[in-house]
Amino acid sequence: MAGKDYYEVLGVSKDASQAEIKKAYRQLSKKYHPDINKAPGAEEKFKEITEAYEVLSDEQKRSNYDQYGSADGPQGFGGAGAGGAGGFGGFGDAGGSFGGGGFEDIFSQFFGGGGGGGRRNPNAPQPGRDLQYEMTLKFEEAIFGKKTKIKYNRQAQCHTCHGSGAKPGTSPETCHNCGGSGYVTTETNTPLGRMRSQQPCPVCHGTGKEIKEKCPTCGGSGHEEERHEVEVNIPAGVDDGQQMRLQNQGEAGENGGPYGDLFILFSVQPSKVYTRDGADIYLDKDISFTQAALGDEINVQTVHGDVKLKIPAGTQTGSVFRLKGKGAPRLRGNGTGDERVTVKIATPKNLNKAQKVALKAYAEASGEKVGNGKGHFFDKMKDAFDN
Repeated sequence: MAGKDYYEVLGVSKDASQAEIKKAYRQLSKKYHPDINKAPGAEEKFKEITEAYEVLSDEQKRSNYDQYGSADGPQGFGGAGAGGAGGFGGFGDAGGSFGGGGFEDIFSQFFGGGGGGGRRNPNAPQPGRDLQYEMTLKFEEAIFGKKTKIKYNRQAQCHTCHGSGAKPGTSPETCHNCGGSGYVTTETNTPLGRMRSQQPCPVCHGTGKEIKEKCPTCGGSGHEEERHEVEVNIPAGVDDGQQMRLQNQGEAGENGGPYGDLFILFSVQPSKVYTRDGADIYLDKDISFTQAALGDEINVQTVHGDVKLKIPAGTQTGSVFRLKGKGAPRLRGNGTGDERVTVKIATPKNLNKAQKVALKAYAEASGEKVGNGKGHFFDKMKDAFDN
């Protein structure tokens, strides 16, 4: 994503907190997720959002990006060659999108001096990464909710070293090369003078600590992959594209930091009978000409069971009837939606002799000319109810 400003992609300021970054990512990922948004370019936008979040949600990568314009740190300055396209590793345009505070911070990084603010402590606890799980629900499951168990892979805290990365009986030590800061300062002679820069310590790789004897289970990472199972209580009334958060069910943190969160994204299968808009449910119901003209009481399906619906005499096709409280529950306990029934008058295709005689008599009583009886009257009747 060369030339892109990660903060701009997520729509947050450069001093945004992790909570603000996480909130922005949730909103944008829901909006552009390719399973939800089928518009051209949505998938590419989703990839940009995910890439930006992966960098800004990781304290080490964000620190590198803020200082060097690249999540990989100072090595981003090579590649395309000095002065060539991309030669400054993602610094962006010349207008100051350097990931920091402008030219003052750039000169501070190269020549030393104050400004630029304090560096993040590499040994501070950092929360783990959030994960997303896609769950498909049947139409009725989304209406009434359910309890289920899901399994997924995640990086968990190593059960042997409990996240320290060190062999049991030993502990990580402060890095002898950087003194625990995670960075070292180098000086280089250039035609412009002696330049000073900072980069991650080559011994501890920016962690500020050394592990002399690594844990045999995790190899010093402090994490191990596990097949994790968790019980999920899906609330009644969830809708397609909505998501719920399970705290601390994501991946393990660093330096004793908490686990990240798990976000469950719901995909609801369509019903063969109903359509849904929020908490309201819609149903089309066919009735006969006689029922519409004379009135009747009919059975109507709802997700809560069949109910009786009174059809007044003279009902027109397309009339909508409301069944209060027969829709989907509203989330957070705000009542239940309604079912709205649209009646459509079905024109009979095959009439027996008695029906034809009766309808002809009705037509004559109404002053209608039915012609030879091959549909003229019935077409007019259908057109009248459709209008």
